[in-house]
Amino acid sequence: MKAVVQRVLSASVTIDGTLTAAIEKGLLILIGVEVGDSEKDARYIADKCVGLRIFDDENGVPNLSVGDVGGKILAVSQFTLAGDARHGRRPSYILAERPEKAKPLFETVKAYMREAGVPIESGTFMADMQVALVNDGPFTILLSSKKEF
Repeated sequence: MKAVVQRVLSASVTIDGTLTAAIEKGLLILIGVEVGDSEKDARYIADKCVGLRIFDDENGVPNLSVGDVGGKILAVSQFTLAGDARHGRRPSYILAERPEKAKPLFETVKAYMREAGVPIESGTFMADMQVALVNDGPFTILLSSKKEF
């Protein structure tokens, strides 16, 4: 499982011209489920995301988590994170998990984040979404449950 974690001042999801989810200060997390991912991968990504100390403390040092600053998370499923563009010009998505397996794991990630006490907003699984954000910093972290990076 892969995730792109962005510290944001605000982020939102619009579907068919309708605002469906929005947060102020917090994290926009794009989550890609890959073939072979399990609940263990979901737990790893959730724990890492809610525990990342990437918000500034009183000394301006990124030492606080999203929960420490009272922030929220906007989670968005994104199968293209499993894309492989190493060969040719068209990415291969063969490593992206099938929707019937990916959706429950995406929901599991969100459930673990909620259990940690962080409010969660979400995009709609498999929808054509327009995601807007104001990246704070910019501050962007890449995560892989397989620890590829």
